[in-house]
Amino acid sequence: MPTSSASTTDSAKSTTGGVQSLERAFDLLERMADAGGEVGLSELSASSGLPLPTIHRLMRTLVACGYVRQQPNRRYALGPRLIRLGESAARLLGTWARPYLARLVQETGETANMALLDGDEIVYVAQVPSKHSMRMFTEVGRRVLPHSTGVGKALLANVPDAEVRALLARTGMPAATEKTITTPEGFLAALADVRQLGYAVDDNEQEIGVRCLAVSVPDSPTAAAISISGPAGRVTEAATDKIVPVLQQVAGELSEALATQSPA
Repeated sequence: MPTSSASTTDSAKSTTGGVQSLERAFDLLERMADAGGEVGLSELSASSGLPLPTIHRLMRTLVACGYVRQQPNRRYALGPRLIRLGESAARLLGTWARPYLARLVQETGETANMALLDGDEIVYVAQVPSKHSMRMFTEVGRRVLPHSTGVGKALLANVPDAEVRALLARTGMPAATEKTITTPEGFLAALADVRQLGYAVDDNEQEIGVRCLAVSVPDSPTAAAISISGPAGRVTEAATDKIVPVLQQVAGELSEALATQSPA
């Protein structure tokens, strides 16, 4: 009996240690993502509070699994195996969002979209089209630059100005239409409006004749926004006053569903 009890205790300790290591490994991956995808061990130690030997052991395991790679400069970068996981998760996120987008279409009459910030680009991961014969259509998987979209503004509104400027410097600000914002100062002013109003507007900036209203999804596991888009003649200022509260309510409900990992 004592031997059995000791064996059970050892097993419990092993399970607890395994769970702790798993939690720490995921925490390190998230810290690497927050740091831009590449960090040194000392940086991870300073930000996580873990001792260097522990971080080194965890990183060796992550490298062996392909989730992290060691660079020639001895720093560590997120590994290519994470891409498959991310793509699958993005598709699943879009699947979970579809019932909420369908509600947006039902209540507003316009096409509803969900988009994520992937690196420096916006990628659309879900859409439910309007039932109107004249409607907007964006292909799921399409990538666009943030500065000319409502979802881009919604996603970048709470990002520090310095980071937004750096992103714009990397992407440039090409004009999609004559109304596209093409200066960092103009875009930062638009983001200030988003923070004040609680929603973002694309007013003929991505495509002439199209208006888009967007809000971010609070506390989403990855930066996400939902939007409606339609002809400028339907998505008017008067319509905006009715549509925005619906967008905000649906975004809040979607946020709660993602937090509990249960689709509608």
